[in-house]
Order: sequence, then C-alpha cells, then structure tokens
Amino acid sequence: MRFECKWTKCTVHAVRDVAPAIREFVLRPDDSHVEHHAPGSHINVGVLIDGRPETRCYSLVGDVSPDGYRIAVRRAPDSRGGSLYMWSLKPGARIDVSSPASLFEIDWSRKSYCLIAGGIGVTPIIGIAGALMRRNAELELHYAVGSRHDAAYLDELTDLLGDRLIVHASDEGRRIDLDQTFGRLPPDALAAVCGPMRLLDAARRSWAAAGRPPADLRYETFGSSGLLPTESFRVRIGHSGREIVVPENKSMLDALNDAGFEVISDCERGECGVCAIDVVAVDGQIDHRDVFFSDHQKKANGKICPCVSRAVGAVTVNTHYQRDT
Repeated sequence: MRFECKWTKCTVHAVRDVAPAIREFVLRPDDSHVEHHAPGSHINVGVLIDGRPETRCYSLVGDVSPDGYRIAVRRAPDSRGGSLYMWSLKPGARIDVSSPASLFEIDWSRKSYCLIAGGIGVTPIIGIAGALMRRNAELELHYAVGSRHDAAYLDELTDLLGDRLIVHASDEGRRIDLDQTFGRLPPDALAAVCGPMRLLDAARRSWAAAGRPPADLRYETFGSSGLLPTESFRVRIGHSGREIVVPENKSMLDALNDAGFEVISDCERGECGVCAIDVVAVDGQIDHRDVFFSDHQKKANGKICPCVSRAVGAVTVNTHYQRDT
C-alpha cells in the first residue's frame, strides 16, 4: 500500500491560534526524533470520535523542526468530528501520529513555479514555498481567503515571500483569475494547488484549457470538502436489498464496512480510486469529493469513492461482497 507507515506516540507540546478558526499544534514524538520529510508532506493523527478511534490527515506546516510536527486544524462546523476533537486538546495531551508522507511529488528542477492555496490549504504550501526560495526559483504564491483577518500564517508568508505573495481576499473584491494566472506562466512552469474542491476543480479546468500538461499540475485536497452540505444520507446495497444510513460524522466507506459490506481502500483521501464502487441509481444528488475521477466520469455517476464522497438523498450501490455475520 502506498500509505503503509509506522506510528509513534507524541505529546502535544504547544498550541496557539493562528487565525480565528485555525489552531496550530506542535506534536513532539516521545523519542524526540522528528522524521525528515519532503516539503508539503502530511501525517495521519489518531482521534476519538464519539469514543471511537479514527484517523484524520493533516498537512505539516513549514520546514522540519526539532520541536516536533507542526500542523494546523480548522474548526469546521460541518466536519465529521476530527476538528472538534483536535481543538479539545491541550498541551500535555497524548496522541498517536503516523510517519510523514508526501503526495505532491514536486519536480524541484523547474525554473518557474506557481503555488495556489485556498484557506487552510496554505499549510502544505508554506514548506514548498520555503524550499523553492532556498533554491532561488522563480515563484509566486496566490493565497485565496475570505479576508486577511482569517488568513493563517499571513505574516510568516509575507516575511518569506515579499511581493511574490499575492493575497486574493473576497471581502476586498480580489478573486483569483486562474485563466489569467496560468496563461502568463512560462511553458515549463509547474503549479501546486491545495484547497477546497471548488478551487481544485476550477484549477484543473483552467490548466487543461491553457493546454498545459496534466502532470505539471500537482494538487492535494481535503476529504471533508465538497460542493454540497455534509448531512446524513441513505445507501441501498443493490445486490442485498439492504439500506443503511450514513450519518454526517461518518464516511460512506466506514458505514459500509461497519454494516458488513467490506470495501477495500488505500489512501482514504479520494486520490487513489482503490475504494471506488459501482453506482446503480441515485435518488437525489452525489457530491463527488474525490480527485480521482474526471469531470466527465463524475457527471456520469457510474462510480463513487466512498472514502470521501457523499450524497444528498439516497444512492444505490453494488459492493459485490458481504461479510458473513
């Protein structure tokens, strides 16, 4: 598996708010050994949701630090419970953390880079920006936020990048024009994007419209971000006749597995497609929150990645397997 990793015990070393709804945590391993990791890496963190152990994924902020792993968590009212649990932690709390892994796979040999961050998506971008500055690369970072007041790490990024940082604050009427941004990049430029699904979808469309190689657009997403509200919905398993309810604080993948309909998975971030299952019918609307399927495939509603995607109403699927009970 791509994300096979080891786990270590950590102590919450420090906590601070870096924006009104974003809190930073420094997690120090018991053996004081902070693994070296590529800029833009993430870790999995063990959390408790309604007394049940689960994992959540958080990007590492900035460079490798001897103080511990630095992450930032946005308090999300529509989350599945992970952010509320993290926000309850105080210095001295104990927590399990996985070894770091990277999905961006940045090609550091390019001369020009375009970094785009939306909201909390700035967290992995900070480390990438710092690494590029040390390489004296040509770069610009576009930071899309609701307002400067809500922008995490704005002072840190300003000190690091100066006029290479372009802030697009909605309350100032400054929204990012992706077509224009990509259109003026050199032919061999590489772009890295992290943010909510709307931003990623728009970036992929603009990148393709500009005629740029798909491999030159690197991105990461949040499994909790979608186009529709996060609410409970029904899943009918076509080959069994059963129907289960997916509560708003649980993924469709977990609900299926808990009900005995085992679905294999890997990344659980909507990026690898291993967990994809067939959709038989939709009574409502599917909220495809993955970045594995193309826009055409999502519109066809033939398959769904249950690790992150959800629905409004009901969806009928085939998992082709039910555990003996």
